[in-house]
Amino acid sequence: MNKEKELISVKTNSKFFRMYKVLSMFFIFFLQIYWYKLRRKQEDEWEKLWGSIGKRFRRTLFELEGLLIKVGQMISSRADLLPRPLICEIEDLTDQVPPSDWSEIQEILEKEWGSSHKNFLLSVEKEAIASASIGEVYRGILKDGSKVAIKVQRPHIYSVVQTDFRTLRMVIWFANYFIPIPKGFINLKVLFSELKQVIERELDFTMEKETLLNFQERFKGCDIVQIPQVYDDLCTSKILVMEWVDGIKITDITAVNQLNITRKELAQRLIKVFLPQWLEPGKFHADPHPGNILVSGEGRIILLDFGMAGEISVMDASAFQSFIESLVAKNYGKAVDCMSSLGFLLPEADTKIIERLLAEWSAFQPSQMTDIDLIAFKRELNDLIQKLPIQVPTRFVFLGRSFIAIEGIVTYLMPGEEIIELGKPVFMEWLVSQGNKWSFDWQWIQSQPLFKAFYSVTEFLKTPEKLEHLKETEQRRQFQFTIYENQKKQLFQMTLFGLSGIAAGIYLGKPFILNLFIIVSSFSITGYVITSYKLNRWMKYMYQKR
Repeated sequence: MNKEKELISVKTNSKFFRMYKVLSMFFIFFLQIYWYKLRRKQEDEWEKLWGSIGKRFRRTLFELEGLLIKVGQMISSRADLLPRPLICEIEDLTDQVPPSDWSEIQEILEKEWGSSHKNFLLSVEKEAIASASIGEVYRGILKDGSKVAIKVQRPHIYSVVQTDFRTLRMVIWFANYFIPIPKGFINLKVLFSELKQVIERELDFTMEKETLLNFQERFKGCDIVQIPQVYDDLCTSKILVMEWVDGIKITDITAVNQLNITRKELAQRLIKVFLPQWLEPGKFHADPHPGNILVSGEGRIILLDFGMAGEISVMDASAFQSFIESLVAKNYGKAVDCMSSLGFLLPEADTKIIERLLAEWSAFQPSQMTDIDLIAFKRELNDLIQKLPIQVPTRFVFLGRSFIAIEGIVTYLMPGEEIIELGKPVFMEWLVSQGNKWSFDWQWIQSQPLFKAFYSVTEFLKTPEKLEHLKETEQRRQFQFTIYENQKKQLFQMTLFGLSGIAAGIYLGKPFILNLFIIVSSFSITGYVITSYKLNRWMKYMYQKR
């Protein structure tokens, strides 16, 4: 059994094997998508295709582990861009992989510490208590008797990650030039750059240590949250030693019910801990799944694992704050303006429709639905988002991931309550602490009928000019995109025709036919590459302009 495990490990860590598996998988996906596009398949057939792509993608992720599981988790959060059948297959991905052999972990400890681990530890458990794609956690006791959690980087993970980065770079280059672009012209290069930055931060445990210390400083004096202490002398780029913190899993309802605080109070405490992270400039926890959030016996929120963290700029923080204020005050017109300034709305968006949808979403009552209804509602919502001119900007992917994770935990704790109603007193308390009460009052005034009537009249007078400009801009954009796409399609078909001619020339042994179709293929391939390059530059310009 051990030999079989070692053989699988060596195989999946092999650079050429990993590159072959990933590139062949994506190449088959690309061919299937193009074939369906050329054959103009019906919508139900497209759904079956995306479902089969999702199943194969999931199998490959679990087989190869490493960075690819992180990629799958990131892709699963893009319901605004990717087909629902694909999302359904990968939305519940968890970053859990088999632990490494203790001998390899021991070797890393002794290499990083410069001597035997027994010189620093009184004892250490040789079975990992948690094992993810980048790090593993072991429980130990220091010489002074302190209980610690020792996070160790997985053996050979750096080499595996670099191989996966090179492979993904090839896939993204090919997709940029040869694959039909999804709704909203998503910038795959920006998405890849952000993923690379996050993974590289996770690989360097000194960065995680700095983030952890940043959170300690941020929540200093806050009695409802606890951040583990760090043993700085034992930390390196591959090892992170923290105090061992006992607590119960926040989704363990039986244990939570035995605490001295109610589930509603616990849910509001959780919102109170994360709301400033989402609205204030600075770092936020980007991976707050239930395994990374514990609750102490006193009801304090314990945050763990700061490897995946994002950062909010001052400008974005201000816009997000205004957006939340508008939702709480039910000023949906202002909320839509905030969404537009943040880049969530595409140019063709009808703001009145988005405004009505926000109002309906705020009035939605989860308590009136069964679990099955909620699942169906979530799927319908994903379909709706895909059909609307809404796209989550790439810089907000991890923020959205953080919010969705906390929303899921809050809903689990309080299944019949709206997160906005639970969060309203927390938000108002935060507003007062920030000195922004007048800002909220102004949002409330703007939402009142008299003000809205006056505002509607002034906006109505500007409507013809706005509509004309929007219509003209969108027509030019769609016309230019259609030209490029038609040229690419024609050149692709010509390339297939040329390759068929080359095959016929070789089969018939006719040099003239062979040479003729080599020229045809050369011209069509060159034209395709040039057209793809022009389209890519044009999309980049449109992306920056938006």
